[in-house]
Amino acid sequence: MKAAVLFSGGKDSTMAAYKAMENGWEVKYLLSMHSENPHSYMFHVPNIHLTQLISQAMEIPLIQAKTPGEKEEELKDLKNALLGLKERGVDAIFTGALASEYQKSRIDNLCQEVGLESHAPLWHQDPEEYMREVIDLGFEVMITSVAAEGLDESWLGKIIDYDLLDELKELHEKYGLHLAFEGGEAETLVLDGPIFKERLHIMSSKKVWTVDSGYVVIEDAILKEKS
Repeated sequence: MKAAVLFSGGKDSTMAAYKAMENGWEVKYLLSMHSENPHSYMFHVPNIHLTQLISQAMEIPLIQAKTPGEKEEELKDLKNALLGLKERGVDAIFTGALASEYQKSRIDNLCQEVGLESHAPLWHQDPEEYMREVIDLGFEVMITSVAAEGLDESWLGKIIDYDLLDELKELHEKYGLHLAFEGGEAETLVLDGPIFKERLHIMSSKKVWTVDSGYVVIEDAILKEKS
């Protein structure tokens, strides 16, 4: 069975690709939606351009589709992209949805309309167990944006490890922060992992911070051989 993954380069969509492969699916394509709206309800925006390099690192072809990112209207653009995947012989779409009913319900409905299976292998997984699994498997995950109480500029660019997870647990207790950032508290970028043939190496980047939120702009990156 052939699958495609709705892919942003973040931890959740990368884990969805991993789970698809683990369950015996042939992941034929990664699909990245490029939204012109930085506040898209459906799609990850920060550093989405890096999906091209990551697809090369994973040796899975990338299909890119553009959308203005207008609420609900962006679903039409996604539907057209799904139709294109079906024409290419894809049987199912995998997503990294964890708890967002808004996103999952809309993707499920679109897949049903198009005639594709919809799979969300991370759905309702315990956040702490999930984050530990990401670390245990050897995924190198960098925090690229933060927008929540307790997460200041120093968090930008940090790599998620067990020590960082302990800090997140303290912030969860204090502020209610979702340990896997499902509430939009942070965005991530995967630099390496067990399904990567090469690793992503950041050559240059800059931090942008405004009052209580910020993000990392990755200006240049290359692929390097894994040690």
